[in-house]
Amino acid sequence: MQNPTAFTMAIGSIGPSIAIGIIGAAALFGMARNPENSDKIQLAMIIAIAFAEAISIYALIVALILKFVA
Repeated sequence: MQNPTAFTMAIGSIGPSIAIGIIGAAALFGMARNPENSDKIQLAMIIAIAFAEAISIYALIVALILKFVA
């Protein structure tokens, strides 16, 4: 493997990207079925997207450590 940084970012960004898409789609379906609870659904969606995005940030940190330390 020639560039572990690129590989780490590629693998580390695929999972959160798919997760954010699934979370957004599920939230939209939930809001369409139950518009009265759209505020609660939207809040839960934003929190879940933040957690999914944190995984991508962890992958970035690992990639930077691999690039500059290893």
